[in-house]
Amino acid sequence: MEERTRAYLRGRFRDHYRRTEITPPPDANEREWGYIPFTDGPQTTMVRHRSLLELGSLEDFLERKRPQHVYFSVGRYRDPGAPSMSEKDWRSSDLVFDLDADHLPRVTLGEDSYEEMLETCKDALYRLLDFLEDDFAFEDLEIVFSGGRGYHVHVRDEAVQHLEREHRREIVDYVRGIGLEYDELIRTETVAGLGRKTPTQRRHLAIDGGWGRRTHRHFMRYIDELLALEDEDALERLQSFDGIGAGKAQATLTAARTNRAELEAGNVTVHTAISQLAERFATQAVEEDNAPIDEPVTTDTNRLIRLPGSLHGGSALETKRIPREDLEAFDPLVDAVPDTFKDHEIAVNVTRGGDVSLGGDIFTITAGEQSLPEYVAMFLMARGRAEKEKE
Repeated sequence: MEERTRAYLRGRFRDHYRRTEITPPPDANEREWGYIPFTDGPQTTMVRHRSLLELGSLEDFLERKRPQHVYFSVGRYRDPGAPSMSEKDWRSSDLVFDLDADHLPRVTLGEDSYEEMLETCKDALYRLLDFLEDDFAFEDLEIVFSGGRGYHVHVRDEAVQHLEREHRREIVDYVRGIGLEYDELIRTETVAGLGRKTPTQRRHLAIDGGWGRRTHRHFMRYIDELLALEDEDALERLQSFDGIGAGKAQATLTAARTNRAELEAGNVTVHTAISQLAERFATQAVEEDNAPIDEPVTTDTNRLIRLPGSLHGGSALETKRIPREDLEAFDPLVDAVPDTFKDHEIAVNVTRGGDVSLGGDIFTITAGEQSLPEYVAMFLMARGRAEKEKE
């Protein structure tokens, strides 16, 4: 990045902070703060181990330093400005989740556009929220677009504040489906046998929530698709599974046709073949429904996380809080474009062209000197795809 470009970005970041009110996180004085300034050359320098007291007023600090990136700690400390973690004296930490589009299994780098990557990441965010809101019943959640490649979720329920790393690891394993065993999803209940003196045991899939519900949803979708087929096609489809031959396929199909209501209720043990088939869908549920979070972020009680309301130095987009009720309508490439950079054009020299979807429009940009809407030019300069030209 040339110095003219760097100076322009610094200046416009300052202008943004002058007109933007930043809401700090709860207990801001107990958190460590850090930032990355705009520096010469490819090297980045992290300035950290600062308390808010040392930085001064957050608005004044942002306007004065105009950082490329700014962070605060998920942890709270007795002395957040101490130079080492041991000296800080940890008190508690939020539980934070990071979804990064670059790391998602359903994203193909080099093929998916930035817009497509963010759409895939939003789908993953909904899966994560399903775990946090339904399975764990967390209530104090803050959803944030990172300004770059994904989303953050901050959980601030009192119940999570004092969890150690190993307990946070258990939450990670759960939302990732790591180590999930089908037998853990099966419940056993005692039922009175008709005409029998001795009660019997019945095993059924737990469908009231959690991974049992997810497994059951995939299983029943398959059963309904199966029952909609002609027998010949249904048997062929069943035999596509390893270990299911003609005889077992016929037994499975017959049991499914005669016990559809029982299966809907979770009684997947009406027949051995059905039970064996249902077990296969626990794996499918994990593959399709897990939340592909960045695991070390969640287990780290000292992690620094990007400040909502600040600008992302790699995109010039805003790190933006998203109210839960606004999430469905939220479009990061529209709603995170800062108003500061709208309404006029600037001259840049584009070094790498291509399509850019931003602000509700798609720009087909070629290499070379040109005038572009400032928010598009800022995005390209921050991503290293353009340099500032003299006006």
